[in-house]
Order: sequence, then structure tokens, then C-alpha cells
Amino acid sequence: MRAKFILEAIKHLKPRSEEELAKLPPINNYSQLCVWPGTILGDHPVQELVDFFKDEMNVRIKFMEEVKTLPGDGGEGGRNDIFFYVHDDDIEKFAIPRLKMGIRWWEDVLDNMRDQIYPQEIIEKYPKKW
Repeated sequence: MRAKFILEAIKHLKPRSEEELAKLPPINNYSQLCVWPGTILGDHPVQELVDFFKDEMNVRIKFMEEVKTLPGDGGEGGRNDIFFYVHDDDIEKFAIPRLKMGIRWWEDVLDNMRDQIYPQEIIEKYPKKW
């Protein structure tokens, strides 16, 4: 499934700046942040990712950014992870199917000390909500 979004190179990886994030539409009703480890959007339009989740799982998402990991947690760093929010009304139907795809709740990542592999600005940008 996710092979559609994985590219060999991460030449277009660029985290969104605070200014870019501020220009995004409000995230009303999108409160659950998710992390999809080892996934690259690259040159694919964000809408393609949004459509993928809508078509395959009937889930609405708001893409936030791609984040490159730091060394730690047994890895050498440089892995690309996608951060996105799931619509509140879709969380229940997304909770189990996401596990097969390796998608994690941000709070679980933080609770398992995996926050050490993300830059500090990412930790500060996305505070724990529960």
C-alpha cells in the first residue's frame, strides 16, 4: 500500500516552517496526530496521500510534514516519517487498521521515548495532547 509513496531518494524532503504551518487551514476536528515511519511523500502531491486514505480506509487526514529522524533508538537516523492528523470522527475506524501499516499515535511515540529520534523543534511543535 505505502509503496506508492516511497521513493528511493529523499531529495525533496523539507520540513514545513512555522510560517508555512501558520498558513495552513485550521485543524479543527483534527486532533489526533499520527506518525507513519519510513514513508516518503516526495514529489507526490499531498492530495494524493489524502485521497489514498479516503479511498482505501474512508478516513480524512490533514498532512502536516515529512520529518527526517536523528540517530537513536537503535537506528542511524535519516529515516523519513510522515506526520498527519486524522479527523476526530474517523479515529475509531482508523485505530486498528493503522497498525497493519505501522502508523503510530504521536502520544505513543512520545511515551515510548522515541521522541529522542526527532529534532527538538518537532517535539515542541507537536505537544502531547493525552
